[in-house]
Amino acid sequence: MPDDVVPFRIEIPEAELADLRARLRGTRWPEAETVDDWSQGVPLAYLQDLCGYWAEHYDWRRTEARLNAFPQFRTEIDGLGIHFLHVRSPHPDALPLVMTHGWPGSIVEFMKVVGPLTDPEDPADAFHVVCPSLPGYGFSDRPTAPGWTVERIAGAWVQLMARLGYRRYGAQGGDWGTSISTAIAQLDPEHVVGIHLNPPLAPPDPATFDDLTPAEQASLDALERAKDWEDGYSVQQSTRPQTIGYGLVDSPALLCGWIVEKFRAWTDCDGHPENVLTRDEMLDDVMLYWLPRTGASSARLYWESIRAVAARFRDGVTDTVDVPTGCSIFPKELPRPSRRWAERRFVDIRHWNELPKGGHFAAFEQPATFVDEVRTFFRLVR
Repeated sequence: MPDDVVPFRIEIPEAELADLRARLRGTRWPEAETVDDWSQGVPLAYLQDLCGYWAEHYDWRRTEARLNAFPQFRTEIDGLGIHFLHVRSPHPDALPLVMTHGWPGSIVEFMKVVGPLTDPEDPADAFHVVCPSLPGYGFSDRPTAPGWTVERIAGAWVQLMARLGYRRYGAQGGDWGTSISTAIAQLDPEHVVGIHLNPPLAPPDPATFDDLTPAEQASLDALERAKDWEDGYSVQQSTRPQTIGYGLVDSPALLCGWIVEKFRAWTDCDGHPENVLTRDEMLDDVMLYWLPRTGASSARLYWESIRAVAARFRDGVTDTVDVPTGCSIFPKELPRPSRRWAERRFVDIRHWNELPKGGHFAAFEQPATFVDEVRTFFRLVR
């Protein structure tokens, strides 16, 4: 390991956990919603029950031990300390793979898939897995000046893989990780053998609007509905991350509701998040925002980069990605581009699959399917 890469362990003081429990027990709750569904946000009764479980029964030490079972490190890149998992396969010919989460995700999303990816039944499918925490997320440092855009993060990941000695590698990502992995392919095509995206970020093609397939029409309808009913979090985080950050860092109930609402809205859960993720799994992820106090810093990535993402959808394709690409489209994902839309930007799609089950947090929700998709694509480019 290079000298500037240092081992890291998560060791949360007991006083931090006691403070969390006290804050949860002292929550000032609003009155209940005036509807009988989630259309006004997380229902009061559900959030009270979940936060009660968090205060009285949730075991952080169990999760801390599970995370510490993975080799973890920190290194400084571009003036910022970056935390990452680095799990080397026992198979020496494994392909290095950098996997990037998004918001409101974390490295917790990948805990179920690291083992199968690094030590598969067939050694030909093995990966050396690197899972960084985004700047301002988890146990990476929080930026103190503007400028940490998607492209700058991608550049940091390129440096990270080089620092770890990987001259030939793949990249995988969802949510912000989609844009970051795409940018890695554009920055470092001589070393990147391929990228796997769930989903590829490609705008609808107006030239197809007179001849839409049912799936394309459904995708456009979902984008329109999201603009009207689902994008409030993004507007807030992209315009005033500091303002919402005070509450996200100070109130565990707000943080829990802010994130769990997305687990309900973005998973393939038939209306209730616990149909696909356990309470402990959701709270494990929430803890990676609560403990390092990253409610504001994580939101700032929207302030930095969401306008560029929106411009791509508004202005159409202005760049291309030439590196071989694998695309997995899960049915509850948003956006869900069609292949003909995606091919205008990703010009070398080697794998395209529209899955029957799963949503935005693919590795978290459907780990076996996710692993199979990653393996299937990278077999084509190893």
